[in-house]
Amino acid sequence: MIWDLQKYHDNTAILDEYGVSLTYGTLAEEGQRLADAIGRRCLVFVLCRNEIGALVGYTGLINGGCVPLLLNSHMDGEALTGLLETYQPPYLWAPEDKLDAFPGMTQVYSAFGCCLLRTGYGTEYPLHPDLALLLTTSGSTGSPKFVRQSYRNIRANAESIAAYLELDKTERPITTLPMSYTYGLSIINSHLLVGGTLLLTEKSLMQREFWSFFKQGGASSFGGVPYTYEMLDKMRFDRMELPSLRTMTQAGGKLSPALHKKFAEDAQKKGRRFVVMYGQCEATARMAYLPAEKAVEKCGSMGIAIPGGKFCLIDADGGQIITPGVTGELVYEGANVTLGYAERGEDLAKGDERGGVLQTGDMAKFDADGYYYITGRKKRFLKIYGNRVNLDEVDGLVKEKFPALDCASAGVDDHLYVFITDRTQGEAVKDFLVRRTKLNPAAFQVIAIEKIPKNDAGKTLYRELEAYYT
Repeated sequence: MIWDLQKYHDNTAILDEYGVSLTYGTLAEEGQRLADAIGRRCLVFVLCRNEIGALVGYTGLINGGCVPLLLNSHMDGEALTGLLETYQPPYLWAPEDKLDAFPGMTQVYSAFGCCLLRTGYGTEYPLHPDLALLLTTSGSTGSPKFVRQSYRNIRANAESIAAYLELDKTERPITTLPMSYTYGLSIINSHLLVGGTLLLTEKSLMQREFWSFFKQGGASSFGGVPYTYEMLDKMRFDRMELPSLRTMTQAGGKLSPALHKKFAEDAQKKGRRFVVMYGQCEATARMAYLPAEKAVEKCGSMGIAIPGGKFCLIDADGGQIITPGVTGELVYEGANVTLGYAERGEDLAKGDERGGVLQTGDMAKFDADGYYYITGRKKRFLKIYGNRVNLDEVDGLVKEKFPALDCASAGVDDHLYVFITDRTQGEAVKDFLVRRTKLNPAAFQVIAIEKIPKNDAGKTLYRELEAYYT
């Protein structure tokens, strides 16, 4: 059991945008009914939306001993079919309006707009006793690769987040991210742990209805990825009147230093907290946070390790870096480091393959005060005429110089492609990069496209860009 929901029996656990609410006691009871309808520990696919039915399913399955595999309900049907055939779950918990997509399955239970379907697959894969949850890695759409999270992982990370954000039962976070995404789910997990009230909406922050619900529900916090804050900046968020707002968090990628500074200073001026965080699904969710009081002073930093965790940097030879300002691969250790990956049904029986240590694949450095700064991805590099080029740094340079542009860089050695959303700026972007990098102009090609492809969490889908140059 991850949460003791009965501990906050009479507190409101969920309020949705239509005015429907559930207490913690009712959430526990409804979740138990779902678990009883299944009657045993098994794998259950959950098609998620930020709605009450999905929350009842998730909490009920976890606390009832089942293993949910969370997927966005909007995912491609062909991709979903592939995953069902790969993992062959005995049950599927899905929104009622999705039932036509599963004509051969038998309905056995329904509640809050969702139905429990018996799939009818003949194979049922054994589950390791520590396995609690399966989540997609960032960028996964139809890939069979999932992160295996344990009960200990989820509980430990939720406790750490609740501790450093000083969460309590007065919190009222509003959903801005899919619950099938590790960051969005971590907000749910940590607030259920302390008895807060989740404000559920499928509306995006670009919609007027979102902000109406925000104000009516008295939202105290929200989380966002870099793209979220880029949109908020364009919407002139600093001019909005939101008296209930106390905390804003940011993760899911590095925010540009300019936007970090702008939101941190605005929050400081208004008596709010702006907390930059760092994490990966492979570490359940969070690994680091930048305390709100350091948000301006340490602008651009991802902060320090969460309670119970620790970092180190490793150089190319595997040695530990102990000198400030030197870049190396970031390695994390903590109880929230997950068990490993699953790519097929047989992998669900595997135990802990990481031993509490995660090589993040991110390159970072720390300053004299012990605050860490991400400098790029270990694998996001190209060799351009013998020069090692960090593609994340290229993106950062373009976004800083051309803040109105959305951009993404990719390519192969000696050929760097920069994708932008305004064809009139192509020559200017190329000239700027040639001047800044001092590399041969022949290495650069700027390609204008209508929209940079991103996943539900706002992260760029670099593989989709490959079609333009391969």
